Amino acid sequence: MGASRSSWRNTTHDWATDVDLGHLARIQGNPAEFAPGGVRHLILEVLAHPADEAASTGAGRCTVTLHLDGSVSVADEGRGTDTRFDEQGRPVKKPVMSSKDLRFFDDPGAETLPDGHPRRGMSVVAALSEWLIHTNRRVNGSWAQRYEHGVPVTGLEAVAGDGATGTTVHFLPCGHLPPLADDLRRFADGWPGLVVTVDDRRGG
Repeated sequence: MGASRSSWRNTTHDWATDVDLGHLARIQGNPAEFAPGGVRHLILEVLAHPADEAASTGAGRCTVTLHLDGSVSVADEGRGTDTRFDEQGRPVKKPVMSSKDLRFFDDPGAETLPDGHPRRGMSVVAALSEWLIHTNRRVNGSWAQRYEHGVPVTGLEAVAGDGATGTTVHFLPCGHLPPLADDLRRFADGWPGLVVTVDDRRGG
């Protein structure tokens, strides 16, 4: 058994807030502000997380896959998203997809991503995607969860572990966003220590 959620210290997100509908609606109401440049910016928001780990450990690797259906997946080899067990033994994942990042979202001095625009957090990616599947492998278990427009439509579903840790975020950006039209590789090189491989399967 774990501890009560009310005792968990908030660092990047509020553990007590599973879904902040007002926050998601704010993002969806102004995609030009929160995803300038469209799909490229969403990818960079995801890459910022393995880049954080690479900065703290000295090295990191991840793969960005551009799928034929227009979806994107970003897979890293980090520790996975923080997931804890509550007092009833249920797994609880930090609500990175459906609530605001306390470090960046409302901070006018937030760090900028390699495209020159402010970092806001993973909720921007989830809110501006038709669907998103977050697969999370940690030493204490592995789970997947599906979101639609930022709202979880499944619980944490256990998946078989393979002995590795890491996170895969697979998402289909909303159709009204500008598609990825430039070379992602030159932006993906914006973080020292993080090696990014781009697998473009779109053809043409």
